[in-house]
Amino acid sequence: MKKLIIAAIALLLASPLAFAGPQQERMKECNASAKTQDLKGDARKAFMSDCLSGKTTEAAPAKTAQQNRMSECNKEAGEKALKGDERKKFMSSCLSGKEPEAASAKTTQQNKMTLCNKEAGEKALKGDERKKFMSECLKN
Repeated sequence: MKKLIIAAIALLLASPLAFAGPQQERMKECNASAKTQDLKGDARKAFMSDCLSGKTTEAAPAKTAQQNRMSECNKEAGEKALKGDERKKFMSSCLSGKEPEAASAKTTQQNKMTLCNKEAGEKALKGDERKKFMSECLKN
């Protein structure tokens, strides 16, 4: 009788774990799939909800060419540290597949400014000396 009670208790304690295992496995699989697809925000929430409820057994549709282009342009705009209207113009031209020359020139000028500024800082230039150096550096 004592063994029967112990077996019953063991069965009761083990049963929640038995149900947790498959759910945890499903959670791992859904998370991995969402990560592979680089889903974020609402798209990830919707996918996870469907995946965990078993509504979807296959992966979410792959990103469209436009979505891939958006990701690439976003990354590039971030690398160039573009903000505001400048970023909007860049994103528009990038998504259409062409970058306007003015944006390229401005970015090049910004890069020059950054490099000249760094060099002036390394030389510890101040005041008029720094202004003269910056002027010459930006012309070259």
